[in-house]
Amino acid sequence: MKTVEIDGAAVKDEVSFHQTFRDALGFPDFYGHNFDAWIDCMGYLDDPAAGMSSIHVGPGEVLVLVVDNASQFKEQSPALWHAFLECAAFVNWRCTSRGAPPILVVSAYA
Repeated sequence: MKTVEIDGAAVKDEVSFHQTFRDALGFPDFYGHNFDAWIDCMGYLDDPAAGMSSIHVGPGEVLVLVVDNASQFKEQSPALWHAFLECAAFVNWRCTSRGAPPILVVSAYA
């Protein structure tokens, strides 16, 4: 199991959301700074050859996103908090719909 810490206090708007995750996960220079691009990058955590992040998990492993200051993230931007959780769930749904195990876990207390 791998973990990446995300500082929820740094997420104040959509721009800071994407910057925070791009920096923490090493998304590529061509990252589109939108939720479709976030889903694409997170969906390739188990495929290092895709070049979508500098963080990778092996077969059957999961990446745990530990969101520190999650309550502040949620208070500052409830819509982004909800979008983040929905997108994380979609990444896992996409994996399981093709018969693969989930690759992402969110650990937060908001």
